[in-house]
Amino acid sequence: MILINLLPHREARRQERKRAFFSALGLASLVGVGLVVLWFGVLQQMISVQQGRNRYLTEAIKELEERIKDIANLKDEIEALKARQKAVEDLQADRNVPVYLLDELVKQTPEGVYLTNIRQVGSVVTFQGLAQSQERVSEFIRNAAYNSQWLEKPELVEIKATNVTVGKAQRKLFDFSMKVSLKRPQAPAGAASGAVARPPAASAPQAS
Repeated sequence: MILINLLPHREARRQERKRAFFSALGLASLVGVGLVVLWFGVLQQMISVQQGRNRYLTEAIKELEERIKDIANLKDEIEALKARQKAVEDLQADRNVPVYLLDELVKQTPEGVYLTNIRQVGSVVTFQGLAQSQERVSEFIRNAAYNSQWLEKPELVEIKATNVTVGKAQRKLFDFSMKVSLKRPQAPAGAASGAVARPPAASAPQAS
C-alpha cells in the first residue's frame, strides 16, 4: 500500500489562500482610502465653490445696502427740497396777503360799518369797529362766511351799544369785535404753479 503525505500540499494551499486574502484586504483598503481621499477632495471643492458664492452674495448685499442708503438719502433730499419749495411758495403767497385782505374787506364790509382796528396773528384776523346797527354786523358776518374767497369761519366775539360823539351830537352805535380765518383761494386754471389768485380790484373803500 502506497501512502501519500498531503499535509505539505494543504499547508501550501492554506498559505496561498491567506496571502490572497490579505492581498485582497490590502487592495480593498487602498481602494477605500482612495475613495475617501477622492470624496474628501470633492467635498473640499464643493465647499470652496460655496464659499465663493457666499463671498459674492455678501459683496452683492453690501453693495445693495449702500444703494439703499443712497436712495434713502436721495429721498430725504427730495423731501427737503419739496419743503423748501413749499416754504418759498407760501412766502410768495403770503407776501401779498395783506393787500388782498384789505381789498376783500372793502368788498365785504357793508355800508354803516366802520372798522377801527385790524390785527392778524397767523391765519386769524381780528376786527374791531363800530356799526350803525346789529343788522349791519350780521350782514358783515354773512358776507365773510358766504361771499368771500379770502375769509372764512367768522366769529362774533363781542358787541355792545355805545354812545359816540359826532360833532356836537351823541349817536348810539354798536361797538363790536369779530374774528375770521384767512384762506387761500385756488389759483385759476392755467396759472403758474405757486401763484396766488388775486381778487379783482374793489370799489372805493367803505371801511376805515
